[in-house]
Amino acid sequence: MQQELKFITIRNFTAESGDKLPEFTLSYQVFGQPLEEAPIVLVNHALTGNSTVIGEHGWFNGLCGENKLIDTTKYCILSFDIPGNGYSGKPGSILDKHDQFTTRDIASLFSKAIYQMKINQLYAAMGGSLGGGIAWEMACLYPNLIENLIPIACDWKATDWIIANNRVQQQILKNSSKPLHDVRMFSMLFFRTPQSFIAKFNRSVNEDLGIYNVESWLLHHGKKLEGRFLLESYKTMIHLLNTVDIARDRGSFKQAISGLKSRITLLGIEGDLLFPPDTIKEALSQLRESGIEACYREIRTPHGHDAFLIEFDQMKKLLSDIF
Repeated sequence: MQQELKFITIRNFTAESGDKLPEFTLSYQVFGQPLEEAPIVLVNHALTGNSTVIGEHGWFNGLCGENKLIDTTKYCILSFDIPGNGYSGKPGSILDKHDQFTTRDIASLFSKAIYQMKINQLYAAMGGSLGGGIAWEMACLYPNLIENLIPIACDWKATDWIIANNRVQQQILKNSSKPLHDVRMFSMLFFRTPQSFIAKFNRSVNEDLGIYNVESWLLHHGKKLEGRFLLESYKTMIHLLNTVDIARDRGSFKQAISGLKSRITLLGIEGDLLFPPDTIKEALSQLRESGIEACYREIRTPHGHDAFLIEFDQMKKLLSDIF
């Protein structure tokens, strides 16, 4: 069900840095119903993802598709490639500098593209991890754009823990002879949990390689990312994750959300080492005090952060009242 990549050009864009771009082209895909004929659900991809939400290589097949939770017979699904992810292979798919944009810039580009498509409102905007941070920024930049905001396994800010984690990854990228391979091995330790590893591997051994299966699994994931992702793209995504902060230059979190019109469903994951549920839930009381309709729901799982790409049955139940 993969669609052909589409392109849209944003003209006269000014980044947070003050850099002025006469034009910048985004790639995107549309699934299900035509844009102008059905409620639109924006799905933002995570750090090493792309706009292929559905299809042979679709990363959200478990939730999106015909007769699934986000039913393509009822909804239009829209997904952009985060600039710098390299997916389209066109100019702009790799940025001139990995720190050329902030997450707020990406949110602004996505929103401007949506309005340029003559879309005045999204039924929902959702995303996991980095994609959820972009959705948060979109909701604050354009308070009337998103009816249902669904940040998954993410926070409205990059915490000290995220910044620290990313710093170690940056050092690996800088110093390793196999940077993408090794940074992926490191990051998998935070995408899953100790309990997940124990349940999956139980100290079993790969007899052919003479190493533990957990080691061969990490080596496999390192090699896999090395074969499909670009070093400059990874640097860009790590930088963007560090810039998530809807309160930056807006005062406080409460001031940032003061005009927000969206209904918000915060979706956390039990045991998430990157975005612990308690951190995500800290926003809930302030959202409600500000008169915003908001709730928190949690995926129960041993798998940790990656559970939003695994626990689709739970996610269907947790989001069924919205879709």
